[in-house]
Amino acid sequence: MSSVPPNMPPGGGVPPPYGSYDPKTQWRAYREQQKAAWRAQRDAWKAQRYAYKAQYGGSYGPRVPSLVGPVILIAIGILALLMMSGRINADEFWAWYGHWWPLMLIAAGLALLGEWALDIRRKVPMHRGGSYVGLIIFLAFLGLCASGWHGARPWFSDWGPHNNDFFNTFGMPEHDSDRPALSAQIPANSTVEIQNPRGDVSITAGDGQTIEVQSHVVAYADSDNDAKKVFDEEAPHLTVQGGTVLVKSESNTRGRVNLTVTVPRSAKVAVDSGWDDVTAAGLGNGIDVTARGDIHLNSIIGPVVAHFTQGRHDAFSAHDVQGDVTLDGDVDDITISAIKGRVIQSGDIPGDVHIEDVSGSVHLHTSVTDLQLEQLPGDITLDNDDLRVTEAKGAVHLVTRSKKDVDLSQIYGDTFVENKNGNVSVEPAGAYSVEAKDSKGDVEVTLPPNASAVVDGHTRNGDIVTEYALTVSGEESKTVSGKIGSGSTRITLNDDNGDLRIKKGPAFPATPPPPAATPETPAPPNARHLKAPTATPPKTVTQ
Repeated sequence: MSSVPPNMPPGGGVPPPYGSYDPKTQWRAYREQQKAAWRAQRDAWKAQRYAYKAQYGGSYGPRVPSLVGPVILIAIGILALLMMSGRINADEFWAWYGHWWPLMLIAAGLALLGEWALDIRRKVPMHRGGSYVGLIIFLAFLGLCASGWHGARPWFSDWGPHNNDFFNTFGMPEHDSDRPALSAQIPANSTVEIQNPRGDVSITAGDGQTIEVQSHVVAYADSDNDAKKVFDEEAPHLTVQGGTVLVKSESNTRGRVNLTVTVPRSAKVAVDSGWDDVTAAGLGNGIDVTARGDIHLNSIIGPVVAHFTQGRHDAFSAHDVQGDVTLDGDVDDITISAIKGRVIQSGDIPGDVHIEDVSGSVHLHTSVTDLQLEQLPGDITLDNDDLRVTEAKGAVHLVTRSKKDVDLSQIYGDTFVENKNGNVSVEPAGAYSVEAKDSKGDVEVTLPPNASAVVDGHTRNGDIVTEYALTVSGEESKTVSGKIGSGSTRITLNDDNGDLRIKKGPAFPATPPPPAATPETPAPPNARHLKAPTATPPKTVTQ
């Protein structure tokens, strides 16, 4: 094999007989030529970089900022404005962001790929700034924190001062004592405000115009002397100023106060109960409650308003309320019955819901479900998987997602229902219109013998089964159309991936039957841990 470098004639470029071939000399000359070529190329690159730097201030071409950073800042500003103005619920947003924050990384990556695709088409190379990288890392960190907090919040709520047994975890002895009762004469229709940051509150209505406060105090302390100091600091106060009455116990992280308050029946009551439970019965002018524990209300005349502050809330129950019931905030479970007014709820419900016998409208609004109906002589049951409405009067409007089964039966009114990733079943109680939409699941409509409707149904990747003489056409995408009876109403069905079924059902009464009479329910017992008060003469405090 020849050792002559490529493209080199023998004899070092000098034809014989004037020269002779020397391999080492020829390799040396070849290397020098290659080095000279690379030096020339390097000098050209340096000259180009220096020219770019002098013109644009960069080393490799004009430096231009990326649009990713400004777009992210604008999006953050818009979201912050919507949350500050109340258009977006902050807690719901952070729950959503904690679940979907990786989409932000995907969107930013796609935007950067788009910028890169544009830059490589330019005649002059571009150099994008990367100052947005820190912002993206910070937003990803917020997403991880939001995800971790919403997953661990119930555990922290259980471990923390809920029920005020937190300090027992440190092994501090528990001391308790009954305080002297407080009482005062107050005007009719007074407003009674009860503030008890730590401890249960039990409220009942009495005859006459006297308010009476009984209290049982608990202290966590190493000695009796220390416990007495806590008792004195926690002791409730009763203050009367005209028609305004204040019952207040001082917050003390080393103890709790359980209150039993008897108010005149005409008093309007407002309660702020910090961490623990509230029970009330027999009130004649409504109640407004802010709490983090259980709320149990019975035999209330007037409006009921419950505010659930951020944190874990066990349950809300209300029975026999002569007025509207309004719930604001997240609560684990809801039980409501015999309401002579409206029920309005807004906030997430991770547990179970049971509502029955509501003479007014019902509106449930969570991050997953929005349900509106005009009257509920029957009942509603709702949990994480299913939603059922039985015997509703008037129009029903339901939009939900990820419910395995949505079952609306004995509906005395027009129905609109939309679900995603679950089945839908609708059973009108007469000749009423039905519109049902579903993304993934079956849709079934069961019509009574007196049904009268024009039917229009569409499904993709599903079958159509009908017990009426309707026209079914199509193969992969199918339609059903036709008229039942005189066609006085409309049945409109749309399903992306599922079957449509139109069935014949039983007859129902022309109007829903009246609910059973509400039995007389005794007043709730005193709040937990309450002892009978000592035989100390009542103390009257006015100011």
